[in-house]
Amino acid sequence: MIDFSAPADVVAPQLLGCVITLHGVSVRLSEVEAYLGADDEAAHTFRGPTPRNAAMFGPSGHLYVYSSYGIHRNINIVCRPSGIGQGCLLRGGEVIAGVDKAQLRRGNTDFFNLARGPGNLGKSLGAQLTDNGAGVSLSERSSEPEWVRGSRIGISKNKDAALRFWIPFDRTVSGRRGYPKA
Repeated sequence: MIDFSAPADVVAPQLLGCVITLHGVSVRLSEVEAYLGADDEAAHTFRGPTPRNAAMFGPSGHLYVYSSYGIHRNINIVCRPSGIGQGCLLRGGEVIAGVDKAQLRRGNTDFFNLARGPGNLGKSLGAQLTDNGAGVSLSERSSEPEWVRGSRIGISKNKDAALRFWIPFDRTVSGRRGYPKA
């Protein structure tokens, strides 16, 4: 059982291999990033609560869904007790149920690209801003997969922090799929 009241960098690797279900689609998670609130310049919660990020300061184990570039709906799972503002961004995974729905939402794309990248994952799951603050529907993994950690990608602040976690060589991981360079 995942303890979502733990710090995001502790929760993140525990999410790998778990299955999230939203709007009739289920995705096995292969890649996540941890955001550590007031201690992490890249976190949406770094400067404190706002109307946009309020869900991140709410109860752990709930969704924080936000609009990225006005077109994508990215999904985080809130970590730590209320008031702290930490979470795990869901970056990639494999659609394991509701493939037809995910393909309709994503258009004509390769199977492994359906939920590769946070925007694609959100679109495959049909995430909406109205899902912000909802409880997460997560099936835990049956066994712990091999995983690695490295620097986050797609951000400009605190980008060298080793807070990205992924299953190495998984085809649904959005970037640098293998082991991090030493």
